[in-house]
Amino acid sequence: MTDITDPMPERAIDGASLAAVLAAGIGAFAMGLFVVLHVASLYSAPGLYGPAGGVSGRTTFAVLVWLVAWALLHRRWRTKVPAPEGVGRVIAATVALVVLGLVATFPPLWELL
Repeated sequence: MTDITDPMPERAIDGASLAAVLAAGIGAFAMGLFVVLHVASLYSAPGLYGPAGGVSGRTTFAVLVWLVAWALLHRRWRTKVPAPEGVGRVIAATVALVVLGLVATFPPLWELL
């Protein structure tokens, strides 16, 4: 019988990877926020592509928020090695932000506004 070894050794989670994860959550939340603001008539993103209308502006601005968040977090966390409990907090915050962003884009929620 041959001994099977793990071809992928464990790697430490670094700050740069956590910055990317949290930025994704921030971008998802930004998309939901832009949708809710649009539905509530508090903000109207310009249509950047005619056939798509305002959704092209909202998605573009959400992507810009994601990129800025990623750049800022990466710059701040790139040399850090987070503690295990810090990793858990970042993952939990990301999941919460993604869920909030998804819920905000759900049409039945808009009727409550």
